[in-house]
Formats: sequence, structure tokens, C-alpha cells
Amino acid sequence: MYKYDQYDQAIVDARVDEFRDQVERRLSGQLTEDQFKPLRLMNGLYLQLHAYMLRVAIPYGTLDSRQMRMLGSIARDYDRGYGHFTTRQNLQFNWIKLADTPDILAKLATVEMHAIQTSGNCIRNISADQYAGAAADEVADPRPWAELIRQWSTFHPEFSYLPRKFKIAVIAADEDRAAMRLHDIGIQLLERDGELGGAIYVGGGMGRTPMISHLIRDFVTADDLMSYLEAALRVYNRYGRRDNIYKARIKILLHEIGPDEYRRQVEEEFLAVKQLGLDPPRAELERITAMFAPPAFAPDAAAELDRSDPDFAVWLDQNVVAHKQAGYAIVNISLKPAGGIPGDASADQIDLMADLGARYSFDELRVTHAQNIVLPHVAIRDLKAVWSALAEAGLAEANLDLITDIIACPGLDYCSLANARSIPLAQKIAARFADRDRQRDLGELKLKISGCINACGHHHAGHIGILGVDKKGTENYQLSLGGSGAEDVSLAKITGPGFSEDGVVDAIERVTDTYVAVRTKGERFLDTYRRVGFEPFKEAIYG
Repeated sequence: MYKYDQYDQAIVDARVDEFRDQVERRLSGQLTEDQFKPLRLMNGLYLQLHAYMLRVAIPYGTLDSRQMRMLGSIARDYDRGYGHFTTRQNLQFNWIKLADTPDILAKLATVEMHAIQTSGNCIRNISADQYAGAAADEVADPRPWAELIRQWSTFHPEFSYLPRKFKIAVIAADEDRAAMRLHDIGIQLLERDGELGGAIYVGGGMGRTPMISHLIRDFVTADDLMSYLEAALRVYNRYGRRDNIYKARIKILLHEIGPDEYRRQVEEEFLAVKQLGLDPPRAELERITAMFAPPAFAPDAAAELDRSDPDFAVWLDQNVVAHKQAGYAIVNISLKPAGGIPGDASADQIDLMADLGARYSFDELRVTHAQNIVLPHVAIRDLKAVWSALAEAGLAEANLDLITDIIACPGLDYCSLANARSIPLAQKIAARFADRDRQRDLGELKLKISGCINACGHHHAGHIGILGVDKKGTENYQLSLGGSGAEDVSLAKITGPGFSEDGVVDAIERVTDTYVAVRTKGERFLDTYRRVGFEPFKEAIYG
């Protein structure tokens, strides 16, 4: 994985010193909250309903055991003993004291971590496929490209004050495990005539106006990538709406001028930008790529697995994925235990996952956009030991991509923007569908909950999506069906009037019962929905 050089470390250390001075001035009263707000947001610090929340960047979701342990230590010493992994592959601490934030950032800096550009109208944390470097279907490891983009976008002087926040994802396989088409810019690496390059998609996003991105260029080489991204951002920065926060995202610009006109302007800008010599030499990408070299896999790692324990066997089938290296596997650790809060992990659990990553996964861990953790390189012979340790810590829930593997935002329990609670609803749904055999019979069914229209829970991309709204002072939940953030990307459709918290759980059960009644053999929920259409489900929900 990428290691800081002296420039990276100097930048992060300088930012810590700068923010320490800003916090001291805020605490002394020299800065008002209005003056301090833009400064704290530049450092990932939000003021939520009950306390400050600090969002820590985990670039493209990759971290090592020392970084993971530091997150556990901060959770234990400065928060309430847990951290919350997010849909942007980051981690949030929800109960931070303002006076402690400089010390927290200083501790993060000692393990090559920070909170820079995790908030504000800038280019946010670059996300990527959580199976990068391990998946059998990728054409290349996308993380070197994501790292190159991270370096280009960090403190970019022209793009530090964009019309609105900006999100970029990089994948390298036809299977989209990062919701790439629902990003402001998505890049899919592919090969053409023996050369590696990327297809550029622009204008995706969720929120109050969800949109699927458009293919703007079908191939950009590594040599031209930075110039092309520069051009794409310049056009947006020039014409993006700054008079209306609800129309400020790049998806609105493409909607207003059309993808063809946007493409024309980007291509024109690209020709001008190329003359500036902004692209790093190919040697820089090669330098970065060398840091992501495959681990030293053992040639004799293959082993027979004893599947006699039924719980272990189910976990293998549900949470373990094939690796491109013979004798190894990709392990998914579910942070969605029965009765738990989606994405939360205690300090002790964080420490345990760090230990497992160090011992069994070449000191690598990944955060997924579905709020789970991945050990990317586990020898098959070690799977039983990993599972046993996870089971003892309450982390062996075998529910990856099942109905209880719920994505949920913090909702009204924490967020000042939310209209409704997400966490209690997620817990009620998980309890209703707790039976493991029932979950597995339903098969792949991605359920996602957002507590407000900002869609931090990705409800637009849920096979079943739930949006919390305020209905005359009462929490109400809209139900949507048919969304997908994968390569078969689609936006969910609202079924009709909303429900109470208990009512929406009952409605979900009617939806799943309908699916079971009308599915054909081998069909996923989403396949059945697309085949039979919306009406049978609406009829079952409302009668």
C-alpha cells in the first residue's frame, strides 16, 4: 500500500499545527462559530446534534493494522468506545470534544492518516473497489490510479472551493463494487490495444435529484488522465450553479446543458490543458504502482477445508470470495450483527480486526462502501482460524449482500440534517428477518436507509430503499424498489405513501413475500422486480 514520502508527511503535519492554532482561537473566543465553521469543515469536523463529529479519510478504503489500531485507540480514548465506518470508505467519530481534535489529528498523522477534504466543497476521499489487487476479474489494481488522483486533488488551488462537494470512484472490472456510476466522476480501467486506460463517466449522484452518470470519454490513457480530469473539473467549476445549493452538483450541469455539450466543452478544455504540462511523468505512476505490488503469496497455501461446522460452512459460502491467487481468499467481515448498528465497530473489535489483518492478510484491510471490512488476502488454510476469532468477537455474521446487510446513515440520532431515525429502523428490520435460513432463501437483497433527502444511506440505489421524511412533525418512511449501484445501475422508484416505523417493516415483509411467490428459479429479487414490474409489489403493499 502507499507510504507517505517527506512531502506527504510535511503537508499533514503542517495542517495539524495550523488547525491547533485555529481551535485555540475558537476556544478563547477570538473566532466566532461562523468564522470557525469553514476552518473546521476543511478538517473534517462537523457540529452534529449532540457533539462534534470527526470524519477520518481512508483513501480508497485501504489501511494497515497500525492505522486500524490507531482508530481503535482514538475511539477508546476520545470517543465513546466505537467508530462508524461510512459509505465513503471513511470512519467517523461521533462524540468528539473540540479541545481534543488537534491531539486526535496529531495522532492520526503519526500513522499517515488525516481528515483533510473529508468535508467542504472540494474533491472528497477517492473511493475504489474494496477487492482491488485481489479480485480475479480486474484488469489492473485501480488503487495506484486512485492514489495519483488523491495527490492531484489534495489542496488543488483551483478546486478547493467548487460549487459543491465532488466525489470520484475508480474501478477496474466489469462488476462494479463501488457504485461508480453514481459518482460525480467514475473511472473504469480497461485495456485497449495493449494499453491500460480508463473510461470516464460524469454526472452521477444521489441526494434530492438522483442521476446516473454519462459516458463522456470511452478511453483516456494514464499519460492524459490528470489533464482530462482537470478539464472536466474546470468546465464544472466555470458553469456549476453557485446561486442554489440544490442545483450545484455537476449532475445538474449535465442535465441542463446536456452530456454532448458538456463533452464538447471538456474536449476543448482538454486540448488547452494539455499544453500546460500538468500530467506527471509516467514514472510517477510507476513509482506509486510499485507500492501496491502483490504480497509474497505462499506457493503452498492451498488446503482442504473442514466444513463440518455448519456455522463455518455458511460463513464460507456467504462472506468469503474467490481470490485471483490460488490458495487464497477474500474475507468480508460484516459490521451488521443482529441488533447492532450498521457500520459501527467497538474499539476492541477494531483492534481485533487490526490483529487479524496483520496476522492473516499481509497487514492489509479495506473498508467497503457497504460499511463492512475486508481482509483481502487470507490463505485458505487460515480461514477457520479467522472465522473463530471473528465469531468470538461477534463479527462472524454470515449475511453479506443479504437483507440484514443494511446500509444506513446515522440519521436523526446524530445528524442535524436528518428528518428521521435510521438506526432503530435498521435494527427492527434486521430483527424481523433474523432467521438465517430465511435470509439465505431470499438471496441477494440490498436494503438501504437514508434519514433525509441527502441520501447518505444510498436509498436510491437499494433493491429496497427507505427514505425518512418529516410528515407534519412525525417521522415517516417512504419505500422505494428497484435500485442498484452495481454494473446494472438503476434508480429506485417510490412505491407510494409513506409509513410509520413499524408500518414500513410490515411493508418490506409484504414485498419479500411477493418476491418469493412470483420468482423463478435462480432469480434475485432485482431480477424478479425487473421481470414482473412494479405493480405486483405495489398491490401487495397497499392492497
